[in-house]
Amino acid sequence: MNKIEAINILGGGLTTTSKMPCKSFNLPAWECKTGSKLAKVKGTVCYDCYAMKGNYQRFPAIKQGQYKRLDALFNAGWVDAMVSIIEREKNNYFRWHDAGDIQSKNHFKNICDVAKKTPHILHWIPKREHKIVNDFVKDGNTIPDNLIVRISATKVDGKPPSNAMHTSTVHKDKKAIGFACPSSLQDGKCQDCRACWDTNIKNISYKKH
Repeated sequence: MNKIEAINILGGGLTTTSKMPCKSFNLPAWECKTGSKLAKVKGTVCYDCYAMKGNYQRFPAIKQGQYKRLDALFNAGWVDAMVSIIEREKNNYFRWHDAGDIQSKNHFKNICDVAKKTPHILHWIPKREHKIVNDFVKDGNTIPDNLIVRISATKVDGKPPSNAMHTSTVHKDKKAIGFACPSSLQDGKCQDCRACWDTNIKNISYKKH
């Protein structure tokens, strides 16, 4: 499969963020099952969501592209197209959803299938849809070892979810819990840090910005 074919199936290419050491893939934050509700609740980590404003809101083409990728999730060739386009990056790391979240068990299964087909790449997905993942596992499915799923806390300065293997929190007025993301001290960039992909780190705390 060539690059153009893969992009057509996916409804668009991968995304680039200034912080990340690798490419990512995003969906419209307006369609987050849980996050879109939390975005209206002050004090939650989704309140005043960056992915619902700025360039995401200012430029219609960006928002339209996200919705094209959302519609493309139902394409039967999605997994193979994603594998093809990720492998072209020649990078050992990949981040899922710099905006947006998983939509269903089938969507999460497809992400797992992509990870299984790219065992040489470490995948990281931050998410709030804990029930979808739990239901996926209860159905007898397994999450590949090279895909780290970090369940996000609900409130700023709140505790990490207690029923997840890997989690993330956001700190503002309180101390970081577990590993403190260093990006706020590094011009907003990961630089050589790869903690988000490290299965030995149970919780990562991001500074509220």
